[in-house]
Amino acid sequence: MALSQKKRFWQPVSNAPKKELQLRFLRRLSRLLNNGYPIIQALEIIQWDSQLKSISSSVMLSLKSGKHFDEALEAIHFKQSITAYLYFVRSNGDLNTSIEKCISMFEQRLLYMKKFQETIRYPLILLLIFAVLLYFVKQSVLPSFVDLFQNSAETASAVMLTMAFIDIAGRFIMIASLILGIGFLIWRFQQRKISIDKRIKFYSLIPIYRHYKTMEISFLFAAHLSSLLTTGLSIKEILVNMARQKKQPILAYYASLLTSELSKGIYVTNLLANLPLIDKQISVIFQKNSDTEALEKDLSVYAEFQTEEMHRKVMKIITYIQPIFFLILASLIIFIYMALMWPMFQLINTI
Repeated sequence: MALSQKKRFWQPVSNAPKKELQLRFLRRLSRLLNNGYPIIQALEIIQWDSQLKSISSSVMLSLKSGKHFDEALEAIHFKQSITAYLYFVRSNGDLNTSIEKCISMFEQRLLYMKKFQETIRYPLILLLIFAVLLYFVKQSVLPSFVDLFQNSAETASAVMLTMAFIDIAGRFIMIASLILGIGFLIWRFQQRKISIDKRIKFYSLIPIYRHYKTMEISFLFAAHLSSLLTTGLSIKEILVNMARQKKQPILAYYASLLTSELSKGIYVTNLLANLPLIDKQISVIFQKNSDTEALEKDLSVYAEFQTEEMHRKVMKIITYIQPIFFLILASLIIFIYMALMWPMFQLINTI
């Protein structure tokens, strides 16, 4: 039983196509659909690419067996952000437009990850080199200073104080890293067991992540609602549809709350304004528009603006990472320099 669970846990990781390959598959499919090919024929053409052949054939077999497009992608372990976004194709029926918007969203995520990795790489290398240097200073240089200045009690005490400070700083970093690592693992494997309400409260406690999550949830809510409004469904029917899906749990939770309000005969604007991870502007859009067509148009424009704003802010935050790292590193280097020079200054003063 345990072996079976372990195999299932690792299977998606080992069998999942690379993120760049997933993106290339979606781009090819979108291009072919735009050129008027039916989806099955488009998938057959995609098989001309040897790298995409297994993906295309698996998706085609799943579709022929009666599965939805998002289920076909989920079966071959596409990223959850892709399958969750394409879930709503079941309701709006607009596969090509949904794929195009999904590509744009996924491209941004890959860009953020690539930019973050490029930004963090050199600071981490420098931090590792500095940690080795700090260990060498503590183990070899400072003890030599104690022996050298043992006749001067004040100088020796300064060196011992420096060693104690390095010990405390090192232990603090190790303990903090251990706590963060264990906390991340616990959250990673137990988050599905935590209620949505508690998860939302937890997200709301993290300032930067809370802001990002608000933009993400608001974008998804506006994008899906605007696409489903074009099908002629009522707002209540759309919210019921959103509440049924399980791939975006926060969105489903909010949709169920809004559905409950509508069932009581209360319009959703007041509740929307008070939901923690929903932008207040969405409530303003609902108050402004009583006409479905105008509401759909405004929500669609809002989703586009939110995408641009999210991109701008995330990229801005990433550009702050290197200066902050270098500032911390420079402070630590100055500290080491002072730790080595201070005993000498004290010895000179005693002469």
